[in-house]
Amino acid sequence: MSVSSERSLTTAPRCVIVTENVSEILRFAADGVRGGCALVTLVGIRGGAARSIGAQMAVHADGTYCGFVSGGCTEAAVAAEAVEAIHAGADRFLTLGAGSPFIDIALPCGGGITLAIHVLRSKRTLEAIVKNITGRRSVALVFDPALQMMTAVHDSGISGWREGRFFRVFRPRLRILLGGNGVEAETLLRLATGADVEVTRIDEANGSLRPMIDEETAVILLYHDIERERALLETALASRALYIGALGSQTTHNKRRAELMRAGYKELDVDRVKGPIGLFKTKNSCALAISILGEVVGVYEKHIEGNEAKTPDDQSGQL
Repeated sequence: MSVSSERSLTTAPRCVIVTENVSEILRFAADGVRGGCALVTLVGIRGGAARSIGAQMAVHADGTYCGFVSGGCTEAAVAAEAVEAIHAGADRFLTLGAGSPFIDIALPCGGGITLAIHVLRSKRTLEAIVKNITGRRSVALVFDPALQMMTAVHDSGISGWREGRFFRVFRPRLRILLGGNGVEAETLLRLATGADVEVTRIDEANGSLRPMIDEETAVILLYHDIERERALLETALASRALYIGALGSQTTHNKRRAELMRAGYKELDVDRVKGPIGLFKTKNSCALAISILGEVVGVYEKHIEGNEAKTPDDQSGQL
């Protein structure tokens, strides 16, 4: 890092919030705008990298930061450079690893990354992005290096460069609607929450379930009585749910399938219900929670990858 970076800081940069949650990072950035803040975005990768294109961190003028653009090995150095940009009042690019002039900062993966450091001048755009993320709407933060500005647009494309501007696309995060009151449900709730997955508890009497189900929502029913799950299962089958899974042995699932078929559901619909639920069989609640969460996250990641593969480059519209 340059000498001026060192002069800008009275204390060493430090991470004050350990998170990859995009809403937390953007809120941290918005909170720092008045005192000086920069948003750092991973906009280029050469070879391997610990984070994906679009990874972000926010840096306050005092050197405090949150978020990650690498595996944690470069963030302090990046924060120091961001503080220099804040004091200079100008955006900049920073290259690290392969192809970088900073030979003392190497990436363990052996690759190289390019970072865009944008000095924030208003929190309005960030607040618009967070509002859309909270509302489960696809949205993008667009960085224009020529104008040194960021805008928010509706977008369902892919994070990356388009005609000289970088689009950081935010898609709805994985959400689980969880039915059941036993130890299995409680254990899954704790595990998923710890993994930063949004979880909403539901029950048989929940008449407003369907509007909550979108293509990034998994419906997981952990009842020991299949009659209790019936209404929720039918609501889930009438939706575009990402994943539908229900507790029980193969025998129980066969009975579930037969009852749904008798009720008039087609085999293609019934096949949407995963049972026995999870990646592997187990009767231990902790292992079952791991099995279920692993399966659901895997389905979600494939869904996101599939959408990115079939989405045209430009699906944007101004907010």
